[in-house]
Amino acid sequence: MYVCPMTQPTLTYFDIPTSRGEECRLALFIAGVPFTDERLNRAQWEERKASSPYGALPVFTSEGRPPLAQSNAILRMVGSEHGLLPSDPWESARHEALMCSVEEMRARLGPTGRIKDPAEKKLAREALATGYFPEWGGQIEKQITGPYVGGAALSVADLKLFVALTPILKGSIDHLPPGIFKPFSKLLALVEAVKAHPAVVKWYAR
Repeated sequence: MYVCPMTQPTLTYFDIPTSRGEECRLALFIAGVPFTDERLNRAQWEERKASSPYGALPVFTSEGRPPLAQSNAILRMVGSEHGLLPSDPWESARHEALMCSVEEMRARLGPTGRIKDPAEKKLAREALATGYFPEWGGQIEKQITGPYVGGAALSVADLKLFVALTPILKGSIDHLPPGIFKPFSKLLALVEAVKAHPAVVKWYAR
């Protein structure tokens, strides 16, 4: 059972409902952990960046402990303590490996957002859509038992996949067709299963 400290922990991220901060927010909410949802704008972040552990967000802080950074580390900690990762070490590591793969995917996509020339950006993203993303999607598909990564139990790996894929599946990223993951039925079903999870529905209905 979670015991709330004198001061509840704080998750710090940008004021956006996407990416690494959102998957950590979801994990904490689903775990039933009361937390302060601190959302920064870019100017506020620049003022505090030098004092962060690795110069990046999210950062999770709790009274009497050093700040914890890196989304996968935060997810692993929350998942391990609150039943959102398998108790078997090997199966838990398999979920963590999938989360690492999501970060590798983000590392391929992220730089294309910084390309200034529209034609160059279009070419870069089209190359991902026809090459890297189908290959990556096929690899992830093989890891899913169904409906979630490990079967019937929701894990932080499922949350990470849901948050990472939702903008692509919505067509929110230019030059990445929503249909690039159409061949991967288990992956698409996982995203829908997370979206329909009662705690996830409750989070977005607030």
